[in-house]
Formats: sequence, structure tokens, C-alpha cells
Amino acid sequence: MRLTRRTRLAGIALVAVGSLTLAACGGDGGEDSSDNVITSFSTEPQNPLVPSNTNEVGGGNIIDLVFAGLVSYTPEGDTEMEVAESIESDDNRTWTITLKDGWTFSDGSPVTAQSFVDAWNYGADPDNAQLGAYFYKPFEGTDDDGNSTGGDTISGLEVTDELSFTATLKEPEAEFPKRLGYSAYYPLPESAFEDMEAFGESPIGNGPYTLESWDHDVEAALVPNGDYDGNRAPQNEGVTFKFYTDPDAAYTDVQSGNLDVLDRVPPSALSSYEEDDQVQPVTEPGSVFMSFTIPSSLAHFGEDEEGKLRRQALSLAIDREQIAEKIFNGANTAATDFSSPLMPGYTEDIPGSEVLEFDVEQAKDLWAQADAIAPFEGTFELSYNSDGPGNKEWVEAAVNQIRTNLEIEAEPKAFATFGEFRELVTNRSIGTAFRTSWQPDYPSVYNYLAPLYGTGAGSNDGDYSNAEFDDLLGQAAAAESEDERAQFLAQAQEILFQDLPAIPLWNQNISAVGAQGVNNLEFNWQNVPVYHNITK
Repeated sequence: MRLTRRTRLAGIALVAVGSLTLAACGGDGGEDSSDNVITSFSTEPQNPLVPSNTNEVGGGNIIDLVFAGLVSYTPEGDTEMEVAESIESDDNRTWTITLKDGWTFSDGSPVTAQSFVDAWNYGADPDNAQLGAYFYKPFEGTDDDGNSTGGDTISGLEVTDELSFTATLKEPEAEFPKRLGYSAYYPLPESAFEDMEAFGESPIGNGPYTLESWDHDVEAALVPNGDYDGNRAPQNEGVTFKFYTDPDAAYTDVQSGNLDVLDRVPPSALSSYEEDDQVQPVTEPGSVFMSFTIPSSLAHFGEDEEGKLRRQALSLAIDREQIAEKIFNGANTAATDFSSPLMPGYTEDIPGSEVLEFDVEQAKDLWAQADAIAPFEGTFELSYNSDGPGNKEWVEAAVNQIRTNLEIEAEPKAFATFGEFRELVTNRSIGTAFRTSWQPDYPSVYNYLAPLYGTGAGSNDGDYSNAEFDDLLGQAAAAESEDERAQFLAQAQEILFQDLPAIPLWNQNISAVGAQGVNNLEFNWQNVPVYHNITK
């Protein structure tokens, strides 16, 4: 989904530094329920809170607590039935989905098969231009961008009765049920379609929490949904996301007890947070993939020989391990592919991955070869949002290395907020290379590749397109076994290493803090706090 659910994460246990698994306080909050409302760092959502149009973390944090899908995921990444009673198929192409009886939205209206089909039809309707449309691409009756080809409905979806419907895919996909906990597949109540923009300001969901208030650029307050009876029952009296533009200020607030959870420690505190007795530190392996994307439309960086040479030169000019150590104090690990070592099917033995190694001489040679095709003039710029922890520091370090090692003009370009930054990226008006990261939507290497680099994919912000790569993604989706799927995905990554639509940088480990008095602070396979279990 975002920029940030499966088998257990490569057998790696989640290890918290410090005493984080204290006995829970329970959900009643004592005499003053506000004492058990959890406050957490976040950023202002880019768009109104419509599931099919939310593909960034600020909005996703809220969406995932306000809605419940057909399946949900355990903290370790295992898939569990939630709204669905069963998801079955004889051929992995036509799936029969049956819902549990009794689910309702927070306005009291029933969650039915039509609630899901209507929501998916809305997301795929080209007139609605939803960012998550790509996730409907597997359905019969959609095009390669996931848009419905039959007007405002997907022909591959059919409601059979109040609690069941069928979904027919273009090709067999054995992993199809696993992805159905992602936000693009959440249901919507009938009232949403009366005014979707207004609905997005105050969404009505069926998840463990309801949105009580949203003070733009300040905070969003969620309270438990008393009618929720799913897998993620709240143990607290609410979650309030506070929107910060200064990560250092957020860390200071955790120290003073004014903020309960900061999911990413800023670089200024990375060398000391584990010994800071004012906070509860958490250090774990993480699944977030960090990179920077170079739009195919950027002059000298097109999908041609010159563009490939320059992309490879940039990759070779960056010393990932040095930046990871000096800027992140070892909290990030140099990337070895386009996914995460925690994913099933991960392999670091992909031909072409040597382009991620630091080699100044080769970088200069490749840049010179590109200059022989068409001389580079001007300045290479790398854009980022300065309200994200560590962005300023690593972008400046990477740009300095590019400038020094390639002997070209290179500069960072800062935007104050994530929303402003993402709006330019989404509208294709940013005009530079830009910082990107990916938080997996479900536990598979496929989810790191298809949404980011598949032709027309909703999170393919660089507009990369390669028919051979797309074909390998299709073969991976149809594969019956994990081993076969992993082979197709490795071949797809070979192509990415040749074309480099994005420059892989690091895998972001979990370096987080909680305030003293916060209990049960645990992070899931997405690097996201398990909010419903946190108490104080």
C-alpha cells in the first residue's frame, strides 16, 4: 500500500529493547478513560480518507484502523479471515467469497457482499481516478491500469446473495486471498456514494475504531468502535495521530510523556535512544524498502541507453553502508534487491545486483559513456519531504557523494510537508528525482514489485514500463508453488537491475521509542505499531 501480511517474517522474532511487554491495563482506562488514549506520531494524510485513494502512510495509518477487510493479518504477517467466512476456488481463477453474518458499519448499516463489490467498482471506475485502481487489475473486466472496461462496473464481480459474491480473474492467481486485507479491498457503506469527498473527511467504516475528529495538519482522533467484533479488538480507549513537521520535536515529546509512540527515531537520537532512560526503545529488523525514483520523463534519464547508463552511474556512486552507519547509526541496512530480506522467497543472488555496490571508477566511466551520447548540463536534484525523520540527513549525504564522485552539480530539494511533496509526485509535476519508500501491503516480494514498477500501477510514480517485466509478474502471480513464484520474481528483478527505475538504498529497520508507562508496544511485519494492543 504504502510508503509502508504473510508467513512469519523469515523466522525472525520481534525483539524489543527494554521492558515493553508489561501487563496490559485492559480496555476500560480506569476512572479517566483519556488516560488510556494512545498518542502516536504521524503525518497529515495526502487525500480525503477513501480506501481506494489512499496509498501513503499518513492516511493509511487511519484507514487501517477505521476499516476491516475480508482478511486481516497477525503481527507476524499470517493471514486470518476477518469479514470473510471463506474464500474458495477450484481453479485459482474464479473465487467464491462468503461473508460472516452480523457485520455492520459504524452507522449501523449492514456489511454485505454489495458493500465490497460497490467499493471495488468505485475504485476501478476510470471517472473516479483512484490511486489504488491498479489493485483491481487482476479482475476480468479491467484494463492494465485496473480501470473497469465496462463503464462503472467490473464484469468479473457478481453478487450471488446478501453474503456472498464471486470474483473472476483474468488469470489464475494462487496468492489472491492473501492480498484481500489491503485497503483497496475494504468495503464501503451505501452512504459513501452520496458524496465521496465528504465521506473521506469523516469516513464510516467497519473496523476496530471510528474517526471522532480530524483537525487538519494537527491531529486525527480515533475511538473504539463498540460494534466491532473482529480480530483486532482495541485494548485502549482510542488512538490519536499527531501530525509533526519536526521529528526532533516528536522525540522530545516522547521523552516528556507528551507523545506515547514515535515509530521512527530521528537521526539526532539514533546513537543514544537505546540508553535513554526517558523512553522505551524498540529495535527490530524491518521490512520498509527505501529508494529514490527517477521519472522516465526526466531529461537524460529516459528508458534508453543514455538513461540506463546514468541511473547505473548514480547507483554506483553512492556508498550505502557509509551513510547507513554515519546517518542512521546502523539502523538501516544497505539494500541488496528491490524488496526486503524478511519476505518469503527473498534472495540476494540476483544477477545485476552488483550495481548496488560502491564503485567510483565504474560510476565515472558509465557517466562518461552517457555524456558521449548526450552531454549532461545543469544540476541533478533529489527532492524529499523534510518532515520525515532522517530524510534531510540522508538526502544531503547521498547528494554530496553524487556531486563528489561523479564531479557534477547535484543538490537536494526540500519540501516542508509530506502532503505538499506527494501532491507534486502524484501530479507528475515535481520535475526531479525524488525520495521513495515502500511499506508492504501483504507479505510477498511480489508486492514490492508490481505496485511500484508494473505498467500503470498506482504507485509507479516514475511511470516505468517494461513488457517483459510485466509478463514475469503475471507468471509469478499464477505460480502454484512458492519456489516457482520466487524464480519468476528473481527474473523480474534482473530486469529492474538493468533499467533501475528506482535506485535501491536501504531496508529500514525498526528504531522506535515509546513513552514511559506505555505497555505492549509491539510492531508488525510492516514496521507499524500494533495500535489496538497498546495501553498505558
